[in-house]
Amino acid sequence: MTAPRLVSPRWLAAGGAVILASVLGVALVLQNSGSACAAPPSTSAKTGKATFYDLGSGTGNCSFPSAPADDLFVALGPDQYSNGAACGTYLDVTGPKGKVRVKVLDSCPECGTGHLDLSRTAFKKIGAEVDGIIPITYKTVTTATAPGPISVRVKEGSSQYWLAVLIDNHATQLKSVTVNGKTTHREDYNYWIIDSGAGSGPFKIKVTDVYGHSATVSGIKLSPEVTQKTTARLATGTSGAATTTAAKKKAAAPKPATTSASPSPAVSSAAPALESTEAAPDTAVATEEAPSEASVDLAASSCK
Repeated sequence: MTAPRLVSPRWLAAGGAVILASVLGVALVLQNSGSACAAPPSTSAKTGKATFYDLGSGTGNCSFPSAPADDLFVALGPDQYSNGAACGTYLDVTGPKGKVRVKVLDSCPECGTGHLDLSRTAFKKIGAEVDGIIPITYKTVTTATAPGPISVRVKEGSSQYWLAVLIDNHATQLKSVTVNGKTTHREDYNYWIIDSGAGSGPFKIKVTDVYGHSATVSGIKLSPEVTQKTTARLATGTSGAATTTAAKKKAAAPKPATTSASPSPAVSSAAPALESTEAAPDTAVATEEAPSEASVDLAASSCK
């Protein structure tokens, strides 16, 4: 007698029935991890099926420190997750009850192409929870607006000799990330790695998506496990030059007062502590800066 096959909790539909999804549609993303030239994902509508799951205390294979505030996210099967290339991008998914936009946050090893495993919140917006599995159409969003400017998170264990950075709020599929001019490669858990390191920082990081949009952020510190906010957004027609929020505050600080009556205290020459989304979730979002031609490249890049 053979042992019963164990199934993942993400396959459990309402009422405890096991959901077995069909393999439908075509691949959403065609890219290998660390590819030097990533092809843009198809934007034509696909057909498929959707199930739902609860993320629980996890964060998903894309390594983002938390789920989106609106709880609208999706896990993709191996073909569409594409070794992490889909992480941080958005899909519009239409079901029997309507349409929802979801962020790619996780992988679903059991899912075939065309099977999207939605968050419970997203699933309920387009279908009845009791159904457990619903027919859908879906497509990649090339003009999605991220909930905030680009942020950078340095992985624990990073040092001047080995560096891994996580980029969030880019919204479109990334093609490349460079740190102080050094090329990185992406792992399937969505960190961009320089095996030989990039020094002790601060770092200047340039991110480029598959559509040729680029943004450059400066002042990134070698501060593991801290989400460092910037003022840059990666989108057509917007500024791509920025520093971290902390660095910007330091630059804008008033000069030391010459009298004791000054209402604004002098600012120390030491850099202020970087803001962390976990430690300071209510910090203000920095405004977008004017373009800087010296550090911004919005020209479309060719894919040879």
